[in-house]
Amino acid sequence: MLALSRKKGEGIIIGDDIELIVIDISKDGVKLGINAPKNVPIHRKEIYLQIQEENKMAVDTNEETAEMLKNMFGKK
Repeated sequence: MLALSRKKGEGIIIGDDIELIVIDISKDGVKLGINAPKNVPIHRKEIYLQIQEENKMAVDTNEETAEMLKNMFGKK
C-alpha cells in the first residue's frame, strides 16, 4: 500500500483522470473530494464489500436455480 501525507486543500492524482482532494480534517475523520469520470464507480469500502457479497449470493442462487430447473426439465 502506498501511503501519502496530505494537508487540507492538497490532493493526489490517480491515473490521468481521477483526483482526490482533502477537503477537511477533523478529530473524527477526513472529508475527501473526488473528481472522476462518471463511468468510474465510487463507493465507501463497506458499501463496496456489501455489493460484492450480494452479487456473489445472487450468482450462487442463480446456479442453484439453474440446477433445480435442469433437474426438473431434464427428467422425463
